[in-house]
Amino acid sequence: MLQEIKIAGCATYSSEGEKLAALKPINFIFGSNGAGKTTISRVINDPSAYASCALTWEKGRMLVSRVYNSDFVTRNFAQQLPGIFTLGEAASDTLDKIDNAKGGVQALEDDIAQLNGTLGSADASSGKRGELRTLRTQFEADCWKIKGKHDPHFKDAFTGVRNSQAKFCDKVLAELAANTAELVTIGELKRKATTLFEEGLERHTVIPLIDATDLLVVEAVPVLTKQVVGKEDVDVAALIRRLGNSDWVKQGLPYLGHGSQCPFCQQEVEIELAARLKAYFDETYLNDMAAIAAALETYEVITETTLKKLKEIVAVDSRHLDSELLRADIDRLAARIELNKRRLEAKKREPSSPVTLEPLAELVEPVITRVVAANVSIAAHNALVDNIATERRTLIGQVWKYLLEENSQTVKKYQADKEALDKAVQGLTAAIKTKEHQLISAKTQLRELEKKITSVQPTVSAINALLASFGFSGFKLRTAGERDHLYEIVRDGGDNAAATLSEGEKGFVCFLYFYHLLRGSVSESDVTSDRIVVFDDPVSSLDSDVLFIVSILIKRVLKEAAEGSSQIKQVILLTHNIYFHKEVSFDPSRRTECRANETFWIIRKVEGASKIVGYKYNPIKTSYELLWAEVRAANRSNMAIQNTLRRIIEYYFKILGNVDSDDIVGKFEGKDQQLCASLFSWVNDGSHSAHDDLYVSVENSVVDRYLNVFRRIFEKTGHCGHYTMMMGEEPVDSTRRVVAVAALEAAV
Repeated sequence: MLQEIKIAGCATYSSEGEKLAALKPINFIFGSNGAGKTTISRVINDPSAYASCALTWEKGRMLVSRVYNSDFVTRNFAQQLPGIFTLGEAASDTLDKIDNAKGGVQALEDDIAQLNGTLGSADASSGKRGELRTLRTQFEADCWKIKGKHDPHFKDAFTGVRNSQAKFCDKVLAELAANTAELVTIGELKRKATTLFEEGLERHTVIPLIDATDLLVVEAVPVLTKQVVGKEDVDVAALIRRLGNSDWVKQGLPYLGHGSQCPFCQQEVEIELAARLKAYFDETYLNDMAAIAAALETYEVITETTLKKLKEIVAVDSRHLDSELLRADIDRLAARIELNKRRLEAKKREPSSPVTLEPLAELVEPVITRVVAANVSIAAHNALVDNIATERRTLIGQVWKYLLEENSQTVKKYQADKEALDKAVQGLTAAIKTKEHQLISAKTQLRELEKKITSVQPTVSAINALLASFGFSGFKLRTAGERDHLYEIVRDGGDNAAATLSEGEKGFVCFLYFYHLLRGSVSESDVTSDRIVVFDDPVSSLDSDVLFIVSILIKRVLKEAAEGSSQIKQVILLTHNIYFHKEVSFDPSRRTECRANETFWIIRKVEGASKIVGYKYNPIKTSYELLWAEVRAANRSNMAIQNTLRRIIEYYFKILGNVDSDDIVGKFEGKDQQLCASLFSWVNDGSHSAHDDLYVSVENSVVDRYLNVFRRIFEKTGHCGHYTMMMGEEPVDSTRRVVAVAALEAAV
């Protein structure tokens, strides 16, 4: 049975489309001409021709579709019609075999439907495939969280999959299957990513190393720890040594040569004393002093150059160096250099005092170590730049390797769950294939059994009996063809009558042909298969008598579908005829809402596009039904009843049945005929006059008299069933109705 019909992108339906969902065994669809009803019947008849439309079958089990619409009439009404095979008479054991074979087919189809339900379709949310989709959706969400966590650092490694959860998930699974990269720490990955994914990537200049060797040499100059004094064998040496004022004497000695006075005590100095003082500061002394001066000068030059280079290194602000730490090291080194310079200057002033310089090696070493480490990093960076494509590929592989390792539990759980579901899907798929092979064999066996007892003759007899019972005596059906497997419409003399039938006759014959096709097939097999039935405006071009017959036949089909008592499992009825809709949908046991086995729909065209709306009740409550409600009402208005009766007669007999009022009057005799004629005259007069209840009144006796005639009009024309239905009364014993129903019972 059909559960849902989607009509989209064809005829007057939009690309988004409309749906008829939660369909039941009986489905009534009302819509005016051109609203889009026939499109629905065509989609059901041949869904493969409408790629944008879709039919959803219960448990995925597709049934045979029998569709009656204008296409069916055009396709089948010809000089000869395909014969309809139905089950004929046969031995009871053969019929039992057919029943058993059909039961086997049904059981296999049910098994397949159940397996398909457990399996689920590829786009469904239920079944094992649905679980796979849910599992995949959750895993995509988990992978997307991984991407969000690491995207700020590794977005270049995610190029091509950053804007799609599905693509990112596919990449994770692909890397899981093929990644053989080395596992690297997250810190190292971030460091490499900073370099390799840098925009405008270029080589970096190596940082020059400082040479502290000369500084360390100065620290070891012997003269610094030596007491530099004059010549010991000069007679004034003992005095100078005892006084300990060698430096003071040396500083004053240059002034001694400018006069005869002592620069220290302002006394006259003997010439020999001056000579002895000068002799005290001999060549050795002078050499030591020169060494001290040279050490100071060398230290100043080298330290100035070294500090300048270090400041230039800090100024470069290389990312390979920690500038803050390097600057602190340089500050400590500069402070110690300044201390040593002061000590060298003191030694130069007082060479007799030994000095020891603070060692620089312990402060120079960390500076040099930092520069060396920076150059190692720069060399690695430059190597990366020189081999950027390869290095980037390596890094990307390492990034994905880290992500897989970091989220290994999530990935392993997904793999395990997916493997279990895949096995279940494979098992179900294999079971379905086995059942399908068994179903093919079972159907073949059923077709062979059906061929033994099928015949086209019973349908000919049934259709001819219906035609004769309803007064169609000018033509009939007979078998034709080499094997009597075709039908043709002939006159009594045997001439083909297909081309000479009226539109009403043609439509009635086609409907009867379709009606019998519901329980048969145009081939010898597939006679007993379950099926759904679609009626699309079956009463077009039919007069009132034939419409009544068609309504009864269709209501029988509706009853079979509702009870599930035959191979007809579902009926979809589409019509634009209000009165026909009311006839076939009438159900005295229905209350306010529709019954559990039926649905109601209306198709309307809104701004050129078809729209379908479902209702929980029968929505076709027209002004016609309200007119009857007025007739039924006990407190009806005697003034309004005139217009009410006229509109009912006009709608039902003139518009629907195309019956002239004179023809209706002619069905009465004597006094009744006069009453009927006066009713039409009274109706037409009263309904078009303006009355005032204050001055004009109609007596109750007159109204009752004409209401009685109004009822008898329906009886005389054979439409008392419609009257009874609309008035909600028990059926009237109408001879014509009894004969018609009896004929239908016999034909069916």
